[in-house]
Amino acid sequence: MTIAMPAMLIWQFLLLAGAVAVAGSLLAHSADKIAEATGLGRLLVGSLLLAAVTSLPELSVDIAAIRSGYVDLAAGDLFGSSLMNLLILAIVDISIRSGRKMLSREGAAHALSATLGIALTSLAGLAIVTADKLPAVTILGMSIWSWAILLSYLFGARMIFINQRISARLVSESRLDDSSVSQEISSPKPSLLLPSIIFSTAAGVLCFAGPQLAHVAGALAEETGLGGTFIGTTLVAVTTSLPELVASLTAIRIGAIDLAIGNAFGSNAFNIVLFAPLDFFHEGSVFLSMSSAHAVTAFTVVLATAIAALGQLYHGERRLPFIEPDAFLMLFVVLGGLFLIYSLG
Repeated sequence: MTIAMPAMLIWQFLLLAGAVAVAGSLLAHSADKIAEATGLGRLLVGSLLLAAVTSLPELSVDIAAIRSGYVDLAAGDLFGSSLMNLLILAIVDISIRSGRKMLSREGAAHALSATLGIALTSLAGLAIVTADKLPAVTILGMSIWSWAILLSYLFGARMIFINQRISARLVSESRLDDSSVSQEISSPKPSLLLPSIIFSTAAGVLCFAGPQLAHVAGALAEETGLGGTFIGTTLVAVTTSLPELVASLTAIRIGAIDLAIGNAFGSNAFNIVLFAPLDFFHEGSVFLSMSSAHAVTAFTVVLATAIAALGQLYHGERRLPFIEPDAFLMLFVVLGGLFLIYSLG
């Protein structure tokens, strides 16, 4: 019986992981078509639309954890998922397929969404370290910190939208001046209906299979004696990051690098926003109930994201590994942060 149970869980895990992988791939393909059909661009669609959908599995998983009293598990999942997204970004950038373009000047347009992620994660980190030192102020069931995070995200998303629209207009004006692309400008845009249907269907599959995958991963960790350990909680964080991983790899494969970068940075920003509904469902401030050790994860995310943004803004093409901002230094910081979290936990 003890052997049959893990075997059944493993099969469930593999089937659900396969469903999530297929859904994530379809999301990336359809998001690319939506970006082209609407003219919004891959950066905007990746940072807001794709990022929000691939982060949805965390919401149901963590609300269930909050209602069961596992505040630290929920916090660890959100911060850990952000760390995993950065790890994915660094590894993919080092890979041959990306051509080391994601953290170079070619990805500079994403520095704004990276900065938004830094700001939101910093707010969450400050909320943790000051929760027991400042008076608890709640408005409509959420702490003042959650409102600050939510409003900052909305303001930042508006900035990204405006910035992308201005960039798109400048590109369009530049193309109008180029007679060689007049045929491209006059060509009709692809249909929006089919990509929207595929995207919505894949999102529905992901919203069902994603949380189930995380639950099975948690049960598998308990059955194998890893539940409640660093490895067990990391397993849950990895499984909830699987949609981002698949979507990013698919985006890279089809040449949509902006979609992949936007998905990573956008998902990290959206992960922090999810603290607002968790705060609403938790009695009292959710930041007051979680371990201060999560601040270490939060500020590791901040540091790694800052390195990514510096890499995108830095003009130097030849960089010293582990010294100047690049994927190797980012990878070193993320792995170092994971080791520090493991040592503290």
